[in-house]
Amino acid sequence: MIHTPFKTRDEVPAQSTGGQDVEAVIEVYPEYVRGLEDLDGFSHLLVVFHLHLSEGFGLKVVPLDETVERGVFATRSPRRPNGVGVSVVALERIEGDKLHIRGVDMVDGTPLLDIKPYIPHLYPGPDEVRIGWLEGKADRLRGKEPGGRLGA
Repeated sequence: MIHTPFKTRDEVPAQSTGGQDVEAVIEVYPEYVRGLEDLDGFSHLLVVFHLHLSEGFGLKVVPLDETVERGVFATRSPRRPNGVGVSVVALERIEGDKLHIRGVDMVDGTPLLDIKPYIPHLYPGPDEVRIGWLEGKADRLRGKEPGGRLGA
C-alpha cells in the first residue's frame, strides 16, 4: 500500500513531477520484504499501482488544461480501461517493510502492484524520443508553468 499526504483525488498532482518534493511511504507485506534486498542502491523506482478511485473510463478524453479530445492511450489520464498507474519516484531510504519515497502522484491508500528499479540506460535518450501532441509543452509537463497537469 502507498501512504501519501493526499487524502482526496483533488489534492493529488496529475504527474509525479508535480509532487516532486512530496514524501510518502510504500509499505509492502512482510512476506515480500526479502524482495527489497539490493534495492537501496537505486535512486529512483518505477512504481506500478492500481488507480482504485478512478471511476469508469473513456477511450477519448480531454486532458487537463486542453480543449481537444485525445485517445486515452495518448494521455496519462487515470480514466483507463485497465486502471493501472505508473510513476517514477525517488527512493530516499528503506526501513524494513517501508520504502520512503519522494515525488508522488497517488492518493493515500493506493494499492501497490509492483516496484521496479528505474534504469535510465534502458530507455531512449531525449534526442530519440517524440512526444506527439505534447511537443512544445515540456515545461508544463515538468510543472514549471502554471497548469503543469497537462496530459493527465
